[in-house]
Amino acid sequence: MVQSAVKASKLTFGQISFRIIMVIIGALIFGAGLELFLVPNNIMDGGIVGISIILSHFLGLPIGVFIFIINLPFIFIGYKQIGKTFALTTTLGISILSVSTVLMHHLHPFTKDLLLATIFGGILLGIGVGIVIRYGGCLDGTEVLAILFNKKTPFSVGEVILFINVIIFTAAGFVFTWEQAMYSVVAYYIASKVIDIVVLGMEESKSIYIISEQIEEIGQAIMDRLGRGVTYLHGEGAYTGNNKKVIFCIITRLEESKMKEIVRSIDTQAFLAIGNISEVKGGRFKKKAIH
Repeated sequence: MVQSAVKASKLTFGQISFRIIMVIIGALIFGAGLELFLVPNNIMDGGIVGISIILSHFLGLPIGVFIFIINLPFIFIGYKQIGKTFALTTTLGISILSVSTVLMHHLHPFTKDLLLATIFGGILLGIGVGIVIRYGGCLDGTEVLAILFNKKTPFSVGEVILFINVIIFTAAGFVFTWEQAMYSVVAYYIASKVIDIVVLGMEESKSIYIISEQIEEIGQAIMDRLGRGVTYLHGEGAYTGNNKKVIFCIITRLEESKMKEIVRSIDTQAFLAIGNISEVKGGRFKKKAIH
């Protein structure tokens, strides 16, 4: 039964091809936002991209070189903590982004107006990141790093990301000007809001409810393959009167694609409900190592 479900749930060649194409498109849009709007006007993004812009300014090497090199260890961490699909998708997206920034670097920027560059650059960055996240990857290892810190410290993923970006934007004020640093914060804010729109309001944490005839197998797979704890709730169908076990689990937004894959691989008919959570405190929302 489980073996047949695994075969039935495998992505078709067309589905895999579509995912690859969308990740490439997302990375290209992100690259265009950087090289045609933000970078020519010394406006920065947060995270590893922001660090790459500063290093490129001082060392004279293309931004794409730093984006790729700095992200490598985080791709490996993502493979260990989230899964193979996430790592492969992220590697593809970051590779395309790195190459695209090199190829677009000498193109004439669309505008030299700082406000227009901030708005449209932020929009393009948000669209690009949103598309890649929606199809199971990311373009910046900062979130992966934040998830790792979240395991070892009492700080949430959002708090870790905020702390990192405060340092980066402060550095931008010293490297460029404080005016451009403030525009960078605005661009980052716009991008974050556009990401939410593109991925249908995806937040840092997600609540998951699963109803299935193979509930024990799904629960064990989530613990083994995703490293998340699960809670079994006992429910009763109002129509049938049958007693049912329900899985409740909380995951990060980067793990949503992997969660769906796990559930589909065991039971293609499982009922899966996913909700947004604005904040998670206390309890045991910590990720165990997976191998």
